Amino acid sequence: PHALTVDGLAAMRMFVKFLCASVLLLLTAFFLLGTVRYTAEPTPLFAKEYRRISPFTYRYLLNQPEVCRNRSPFLVFLVPVSPHQEEARQAVRRTWGAPRRDTLTLFFSGLPEGGLLSPLHSALEKEGQQYADIIQMNFRDSYQNLTIKTMVMMKWLAAHCPNASYAMKVDSDIFVNVFHLIRRLRSSPRVAFITGSVIWDGRPRRDPSSKWYLSEKLYHEDSFPPYLSGAGYVFSTDLAGRISWASRFVQVIPLEDVYVGLCLRVLGVRPVYSHSLPLFRNLFEIRKLEYDRCTFVKLIIVNSFKPSELLHVWEDFSKGQADC
Repeated sequence: PHALTVDGLAAMRMFVKFLCASVLLLLTAFFLLGTVRYTAEPTPLFAKEYRRISPFTYRYLLNQPEVCRNRSPFLVFLVPVSPHQEEARQAVRRTWGAPRRDTLTLFFSGLPEGGLLSPLHSALEKEGQQYADIIQMNFRDSYQNLTIKTMVMMKWLAAHCPNASYAMKVDSDIFVNVFHLIRRLRSSPRVAFITGSVIWDGRPRRDPSSKWYLSEKLYHEDSFPPYLSGAGYVFSTDLAGRISWASRFVQVIPLEDVYVGLCLRVLGVRPVYSHSLPLFRNLFEIRKLEYDRCTFVKLIIVNSFKPSELLHVWEDFSKGQADC
């Protein structure tokens, strides 16, 4: 009986060691899966394909190359807009995009219907001269060309404002809690960092009637790599030039947020989900929420605001944060 007891204890120890080793291997596997990097050698696009996405294909009609010459903003807002969205630009200038010591706001646009002869183009020129915050290139401004516009923003930032710490690509109909955002960024990584609302399970829509239709010819995979909602995401400025470089290897698709995710995959950079503790609430709220000051003070963005709504909300929010 004593021998059996000893054998039993030995077997138990072996089982515990086996169990511990199995758990360790499992945890290691999860860690490696969570940090996997795209290591396959990327294949460059043919010159004709890359020409469409390359910022060098287009020329500036309006530019602000000097805005960062004598300063290094902590945060640059890159706001894609259509030429006709003058009301939205004014609302941004009077709210979260207003001039501050730590921030710089720039609007990026293409050409309206009618091109250089359009009255909208003339109005945009005058607005750009007045505010010195509009950058326009000579591609047609359309939903289908948002990917081109995004790569223009990345290239512009890398070329003209490389010493900024962070940039935020953000749509003009978004509420941005710039105060909370800057506080969080003070302790965030300064290199290879990109954060927002991460979509982990995105799949291409094959229905031609869908606004987000993507043919198998343009994108043959059945799923997307992790990417950030294009409503608003924040990144360390070193990524601007790297994403621009990676676009040489990624076929153009009309989904600009997915396209940036594909570029990140080439770079081996994983987007970081931005959440609050302990409830893990998404700080980049891509739904439309009814305004509540004490809810909004804990978030970074909220989606879908008309210019008049943004102005109204900001007037209350900017004065009453301390009450929450």
